[in-house]
Amino acid sequence: MTAMPIVISGCSVVTMDGERREFANGFVVVEGNRIVAVGNGEPPALEDAHRFDGRGCLLTPGLVNTHNHLYQWVTRGLAADATLFDWLTTLYPVWGCLDADAVHVAAQGALAWSARTGCTTSSDHHYVFPRDGGDVFAAEIEAARSVGLRFHPTRGSMDLSEKDGGLPPDHVVEDRDEILAATEAAIELWHDPSYDSMLRVAVAPCSPFSVTGDLMREAAELARRKGVRLHTHLAETTDEDAFCRERFGCSPLEYAEKLGWTGDDVWYAHGIHFSDAEIRRIGDTRTGVAHCPSSNARLGAGIARAADLRAAGAPVGLGVDGSASNEAGSLLEEVRHAMLFARARGGPDAMTVRDALELATLGGAEVLGRAGEIGSIEPGKLADLALWRLDTLPHAGITDPVAALVLGTPPPLELLLVDGRPVVEHDTVVTVDEHDLAAKAAAVHESLLQKAGLS
Repeated sequence: MTAMPIVISGCSVVTMDGERREFANGFVVVEGNRIVAVGNGEPPALEDAHRFDGRGCLLTPGLVNTHNHLYQWVTRGLAADATLFDWLTTLYPVWGCLDADAVHVAAQGALAWSARTGCTTSSDHHYVFPRDGGDVFAAEIEAARSVGLRFHPTRGSMDLSEKDGGLPPDHVVEDRDEILAATEAAIELWHDPSYDSMLRVAVAPCSPFSVTGDLMREAAELARRKGVRLHTHLAETTDEDAFCRERFGCSPLEYAEKLGWTGDDVWYAHGIHFSDAEIRRIGDTRTGVAHCPSSNARLGAGIARAADLRAAGAPVGLGVDGSASNEAGSLLEEVRHAMLFARARGGPDAMTVRDALELATLGGAEVLGRAGEIGSIEPGKLADLALWRLDTLPHAGITDPVAALVLGTPPPLELLLVDGRPVVEHDTVVTVDEHDLAAKAAAVHESLLQKAGLS
């Protein structure tokens, strides 16, 4: 924890507070891991402080990533033109070769780049546990600690293999009792429910086409008994919709509802193929949705009705999804794509630039159950902040700094604070060595392809 206060001044500030206040010449004061003051003009006089000159910059809350698969950072670029089901069947054999070392490298790489693109909190959905791969869940937790991001890993699982009518091959699924025991153990070992927690665990069976109904039901019961959140993929593709109607006689949402998978402690990844009535039910139950526009476009899955979901009352955040279906891995790009896709689908008034930024900040915090702690710049909240430089050639002269951030090219990140500690300074990650990580990621990628017989 920083001994001296941190003062950032002279910048535009978008608070995302209850009044959505913005300051053209603003400041923020941080003490320890908390924001203690925010306003316009000159900051309070402090004798000893770390001072950051924010002139030419925009200060926003740190971005919140509500859906990712960190392990995929080392399996990027495969099946680039495939649909979701074909993409999965191509990549399952590669993922079956993962081990703890590979996951650690992948998670470090993905999270370091997340930091470079303004992310201060990231969830992760890890559901591949090779039997001889070591403790891959602990490996990604250690990676998040080394990078310095606030982390919400979800203990995923698959127990419905090809031989039982599912999509994943037999060697990447687990036994249901084994899954439930391992999930409970992960919660007991890692989950920290405290206000300023850097690590919270959720329960996350993978999807209707890779998980049995019994596991979904028992996982929900486990999560609620332990007081943690629930996460799964839902309504991502028309193939999934057809699978559920043929196998279960209902839509994916109806299937999830029968198994106890709605409520303000649940969030779905993707949520593309919902009817009007289903969107109303999701809103009524305050079930969250992680909108992943780039991945959904990359796989041709469709465009989630993010604006309609928000209007119905559902918490909606953004996710980069796995790096193997979104090679960019940039949460800031998701902000731009969310806005553009919403307008492409619903017209010019469907989503404003500030609506899109809210999805990535306060919306994401709400999806993860942390809107009281992160997602806005307010006294008493945790000091997770992103300072974006907007005085370089691509952005200088754009009247509205929020429009510059959302509509322009991704700007340099002058400073990223997580829990009051610098993770990025002058557009460079300061907690890990980016060049070393790049070399390690390339080596792991090649090794996995060789093991899977693809190289």
